[in-house]
Amino acid sequence: MLKVLKRIVQDVATATHLSEALMILVHRVRQAVNADAVSVYLIDNKHADYVLVATEGLNPAAQSHVRIDLNSGLVGLIGRREEPIHIENASSHPDYHHNPLLKEDHLKAFLGVPIIQHRKLFGVITVQQAEERCFDDAEESFLITLAAQLGGIIAHSEATGELAELTQVKPFGHEKAEPVNMILTGIGCVPGVGIGTVVVVYPPADIEAVPRMQVSPDELEQEIQLFLDALAVVREDIDRLKKRMKVMVAEEEHSLFDVYLRILDRDSLGHEVIELIRTESLNAQAALAAVIRKHVMQFENMDDDYLRERASDFRDLGRRVLAELQRAQPQELTYPKRTILVGDEIPASALAEVPQGQLVGIVSAKGANNSHVAILGRALGVATVMGVSGLKIDQLNDRAMIVDGFLGHVYLYPSRALLGEFKKLAQEEQDLNQSLVSLRDKPAETLDNYRVSLQVNTGLALDTSLSMSVGAEGVGLYRSEVPFMTRDRFPSEDEQTIIYRQILKAFAPRSVTMRTLDIGGDKILPYFPMKEDNPYLGWRGIRVTLDHPDVFLIQIRAMIRASEGLDNLRIMLPMVTNLSEVDEATVLIEQAVHELIEEQCMIQKPKIGVMVEVPAAAFLARDLAKKVDFLSVGSNDLTQYLLAVDRNNARVAGLYDSFHPALLQLLLKIVEGGHAAGIEVSICGEMASDPLAVIVLIAMGFDILSMNACSLPRVKWVIRNMTLANARRILGQVMEMQHADEIRYHLKTALEDEGLGGLIRAGKT
Repeated sequence: MLKVLKRIVQDVATATHLSEALMILVHRVRQAVNADAVSVYLIDNKHADYVLVATEGLNPAAQSHVRIDLNSGLVGLIGRREEPIHIENASSHPDYHHNPLLKEDHLKAFLGVPIIQHRKLFGVITVQQAEERCFDDAEESFLITLAAQLGGIIAHSEATGELAELTQVKPFGHEKAEPVNMILTGIGCVPGVGIGTVVVVYPPADIEAVPRMQVSPDELEQEIQLFLDALAVVREDIDRLKKRMKVMVAEEEHSLFDVYLRILDRDSLGHEVIELIRTESLNAQAALAAVIRKHVMQFENMDDDYLRERASDFRDLGRRVLAELQRAQPQELTYPKRTILVGDEIPASALAEVPQGQLVGIVSAKGANNSHVAILGRALGVATVMGVSGLKIDQLNDRAMIVDGFLGHVYLYPSRALLGEFKKLAQEEQDLNQSLVSLRDKPAETLDNYRVSLQVNTGLALDTSLSMSVGAEGVGLYRSEVPFMTRDRFPSEDEQTIIYRQILKAFAPRSVTMRTLDIGGDKILPYFPMKEDNPYLGWRGIRVTLDHPDVFLIQIRAMIRASEGLDNLRIMLPMVTNLSEVDEATVLIEQAVHELIEEQCMIQKPKIGVMVEVPAAAFLARDLAKKVDFLSVGSNDLTQYLLAVDRNNARVAGLYDSFHPALLQLLLKIVEGGHAAGIEVSICGEMASDPLAVIVLIAMGFDILSMNACSLPRVKWVIRNMTLANARRILGQVMEMQHADEIRYHLKTALEDEGLGGLIRAGKT
């Protein structure tokens, strides 16, 4: 039954449209459980009823026309109870509702299960038989499992608008309705409105992400030759590997290389791809991807375990050929004046490629509020929506789009009226930002004269003038990994020195806190492979650089050289969990200082700090503070690790909450630990840019708040319109609360009581 289930799910998932997928499902389920009728009812939210959208065994004319009230019939009962129901004779049940259009009078046995995804009820699957009997546990479990799989597909179709189209009212004789407006929903990560033209970013060598692109008849032979050249290069690579491995593996394993070479033969894989290029006028990449996907699916559907494993071999060979094709056909992107980057997963380097001032929106299928790209989008002040369901990426390039970073909505094919509304909203946002310009040269000081230092986070496409224009008092976090991520090799010491000198000089005499190379997790260098099953709990941050002291020393030397004559550098160590890591890093930093002094560099030893982003470091704050000059909380990762929530996972994004009582208690402990040792404590995570969080952060005693430049004026406005005494009173109240929602509501009310409600409404905080 498990094999049957897997095949049904695969067939349903490969269907082009939801209606097609559901018809495949009812047909295959009817065969699997030997039923007389299988049906799917989905909820029409607009009219609050169930719609029969697919059936095999009931009256075909009933499809799309039978509608059942949410509180009526056996289908309604299943939905209300949100659990399976099986009945020996359906017509004898008190909730049975007779609908003559269904023509189900001869059917007795009934089994129905709800379709639920992320706690939301989407519909019901029913199975019926003429025989009067109870369905057994195996049949019920089969249907429950299938409904769980189907829930994801239906949730996806809801995001694309296909579900609404399928369930809308259709008069007899008018089966094809006009398509509905497409509104996609995700997580609003950076507030603001982006109105522009889509540029799709495809990941390199990803078979699943290759768009279906056609070429003119005149270009077919050129595409075939490009493919054959790529095939020849990969064959040479495999042949080279075969010779190298001959003395290292047994003959049986070594024979696999001969299999690979046969697959890569012009008369095997080559013939299929060339045939597809000619018959469907596809470009080489699209034809290759289609052939590889077909073979992968065939192998994955096989019963034999050994043969199923060969799917990964086909996938790997396909990627190798695709990578070679992409090298031969580099993607030349042109960027409109108002560019919206869209992708399944957008790398930081893609943001850096867009000419300055032309990026107005970011939309990604993967990621969440505090994933790395969202943080960079926030730094640039670009409307960003992550975790968007229903992105049909290959259909979006050059399309008009509106990105609503406030509510997490993405609008395709916007009408003139809709464009007009969003242009007004964008103007209101711009007016608010303009009204805060006057605060630039004023200190971040409360009404009772408590001073806080506001600094900026930088790293990507640094715009020094923006940071200065909002009155930044320095750099609280410089992400040094970004220059590493935008290259195809490790930058040399001289190259790094030039980069670091620019930032240090731009902000002098203000301090600049440079975090040492922090890779791992969602920050991967293309030339430094770090494949791990669980990268967030693996080799990252200080763990990598201490294992590679050569890389660490080159970076430290470059940072210190860059500070010569400026002396405004502070060095921060990421992902620290043990005191010994600080000791080891300090020894290397002192080594670099001594080396540079011996080389006649006029430098001073910079202040050294620790980034507190792991619970272990938070609980060791008092001990760490005795070894360093400052502590800086990275609230993004600290929240992630404390709450065991992957901040890039849209599915659990709702559990990631900076106002969780446990996090607030831990933040207070960190500040107390640092101040007990007489050192400065800052916070440089995204929490520092939230006007609500600022109330509790200044009350806790954080000395520095570091954030993206676009958020700084609003945070300063909050600070200048509050008293420290009142902030401490509010902190005392929220520390007694047990739920994050309760804390957030209390803080919103507090801001409104202070007359700062306009800021909340304008920023949709």
